Amino acid sequence: MSRAERLLLWLAWPVLAICTLPIFAAALAAFGSDLGTWRNVLSTVLPGYVRTTLTLVALVAVGTAVIGSGAAWLVTVYRFPGARWLEIALALPLAFPAYVLAYAYTAMLDHPGPVQTALRAVTGWGPRDYWFPEVRSLGGAAVMLTIVLYPYVYLLARASFRQQSANAYLVARTLGETPMGAFRRVALPMARPAIAGGTLLAVMETIADYGTVAHFNVQTFSTGIYQAWFSVGDRGAAAQLALCLLMFALLVAGLERASRGRARTAGNGPRFDAMGKTQLTGAAGWAATAFCAFPVLIGFVGPLVMLGVMAMDSGQNILHPRYQALLSNSLTVAGIASVLTVLGAVMISFRARVRPGKLSRGLVIGAGLGYAVPGGVIAVGLMVPFARFDNALDAMMEARFGVDTGLLITGSIWLMVFAYMARFMAAALNAYDSGMATVPLHHDAVARSLGRSGPMLLGRIHLPAARASVLTALLIVFVDVMKELPATLILHPFNFQTLAVQAHRLASDERLREAAVPSLVLVAIGLIPVALLCRTLDRETRSAGFAAAQGTAIRAG
Repeated sequence: MSRAERLLLWLAWPVLAICTLPIFAAALAAFGSDLGTWRNVLSTVLPGYVRTTLTLVALVAVGTAVIGSGAAWLVTVYRFPGARWLEIALALPLAFPAYVLAYAYTAMLDHPGPVQTALRAVTGWGPRDYWFPEVRSLGGAAVMLTIVLYPYVYLLARASFRQQSANAYLVARTLGETPMGAFRRVALPMARPAIAGGTLLAVMETIADYGTVAHFNVQTFSTGIYQAWFSVGDRGAAAQLALCLLMFALLVAGLERASRGRARTAGNGPRFDAMGKTQLTGAAGWAATAFCAFPVLIGFVGPLVMLGVMAMDSGQNILHPRYQALLSNSLTVAGIASVLTVLGAVMISFRARVRPGKLSRGLVIGAGLGYAVPGGVIAVGLMVPFARFDNALDAMMEARFGVDTGLLITGSIWLMVFAYMARFMAAALNAYDSGMATVPLHHDAVARSLGRSGPMLLGRIHLPAARASVLTALLIVFVDVMKELPATLILHPFNFQTLAVQAHRLASDERLREAAVPSLVLVAIGLIPVALLCRTLDRETRSAGFAAAQGTAIRAG
């Protein structure tokens, strides 16, 4: 093995260290803090945080599972008015960060908003003459998160339903099951792993969310960490809450995996027969249209229109130098973080492919733990050790050389970049590995026999073969970094603000119209991967329609 290849294999370990350091640092900081602080947290705020977080997670899990799997089944099995367009549009709410949706609906549904204003104008009621649902509530936060996150379940469930053979469903129908009964007893159990996986992603995003719950004044673990860090200045309490949140997130992931057991999403078997679509007419057809159109209207069309109106009335100019600086900061940190994260994923995947075994599998699992770790936990886990390092280094340099080094790491963007790498490494690994899975292992053996090893194997064989997956990974991480709020709020330098931070601060000051401008930019950037996804869905829909028509013609002949 050449020295260059050994270097490539060794580089996977620093990547693993960056990804796992926040977890171990948060645990050490929590256990190293004063136990009196922990007893105070345990007896005062912790029960409320646990209760609220569990309630929010349960509501979002049920909502995303019902909407996502129900819509996926309808567009896969039935034809109804607008089905072709809705099959694509159902993924659009994924472009909205949940906190941006919260800003839009607060402006729309609050007492001075257009909805209640129009209601009072039509009825002549006064402010206390009627009851209106409170958007700034636990239920409101659950609705915002559900509408933004159900596409995770929809996309995975849709793919699972499309992979199921129609034979089992048709057998259930011939045995007397109604369409709903066959769906509940046959199709749904076969798609359970995919639905559970999408629901788990939604739950993890709910646990990690800060912007939505903070704007709605819902006290969860995420808001508790931020308040302990900044409002109270108690970093020990913040670390202890971060450890509780980390344990809660890992427990949810473990319970989901244990409940799934050995179940796998049903795939194409030797007697695979594609699901034929049944035409829904009359009230049933329009009911299916309403069920699928409702989340699109309230999760994309409505808030997009509201943000556009607010932005036009805000008097803000996106071309102003201040906004250009915010956009530049966001693009810079997202670009650096996405490139380094994907490079780290390539290093880890390369080692796992070249040196398969338990050690490499453990390395991949360890590097991907960040998907289950909220951004606030990662931020606390990085800030505590690096702040101590900066302070110790500054004290040493001041004592020995009279030089004030300041905050070399915690005062720069590099701590943010490390946090993003730890948070989104799993996304980059999954995207890259999906492309490498199509490259047979014997290609590596052929390349080595021709003298292509180490860097040449990676640069001449792996990366060209997985070019599309590399670009996909870059795009996914880039957009996720642009939208990330909890880690950015805690770690950003004083003179370095991003669009996400600016939108949050304006909304926190109740300047919702001004917050609409950076929010719209974030939505526009989030639309890029969703547009590519919709293009893929459209191609799949066309090819599936052709295949179904061809199969019908063959059976008729």
